[in-house]
Amino acid sequence: MARLIWTEPALHDFEEIAEYIALDDVSAATRLVKKVFDVVEKLEDHPESGRRPPELKRTQYREKIVGPCRVFYRVEKESVYVLCIMRGERQLRDFILSEREKLR
Repeated sequence: MARLIWTEPALHDFEEIAEYIALDDVSAATRLVKKVFDVVEKLEDHPESGRRPPELKRTQYREKIVGPCRVFYRVEKESVYVLCIMRGERQLRDFILSEREKLR
C-alpha cells in the first residue's frame, strides 16, 4: 500500500475549484469533493492506475480524471504525491507540474 501525500498547492487548487462550484450549487461542490477524495484514496492500493497525461506522455506524471477535474500525481517509491488539481478545460503546461515539484 502506497502512502498518499497531498501537496499544499494541490489542496489549494482543489479548495478554489470547490468554492467556485459552491457559488452556484453547494451540493454539487460537496459531491465533487467526495468523489475526488474517493478516487485519490484508491491510489494507495493502485498507484499506477492513472494514465499518463496526453501533454506529458514521456514523464513520470500520471492523472486521474474526476469530471470536471484532472488530478495530477507522481508515484515515488512507496508514496503517491498529489501535485495539482485543475479544471479539465484549462490547458496544462509542463512547467506547472515541475514548479509544484519544487514546493514538495
